[in-house]
Amino acid sequence: MTAGRTKILVVEDEPLLLMIAVEIVEDAGFEAIEASDADQAIALLESDPDIVILWTDIDMPSSMDGLKLAAAVRDRWPPIEILIVSGKQCPDTDELPERGVFIPKPYDSRKVTQTLVRMAA
Repeated sequence: MTAGRTKILVVEDEPLLLMIAVEIVEDAGFEAIEASDADQAIALLESDPDIVILWTDIDMPSSMDGLKLAAAVRDRWPPIEILIVSGKQCPDTDELPERGVFIPKPYDSRKVTQTLVRMAA
């Protein structure tokens, strides 16, 4: 990894929620990279090898939802840590990728920050 802050890819299709998530990431001292859907997220992952955490919402338009994105990331980029959030779904543990963490919306920013810090360590 190059020198600089830890990069976290935030994937959220709702602009206000994306802004809030980016603020949480940046307030925790990380660098936020934004994507509004899974296709954009995959393109960013392919172009930036320094991304270490994926934060994705489950319910998104495009070719895949957040759970399918998380599974694809786990297969193609095994070292990347994965945080999955949703206000509509609560996936079973067996639906999450290995080492994937689920936090329901509305989330507590302190809990999210603690999870991101642990994942980045």
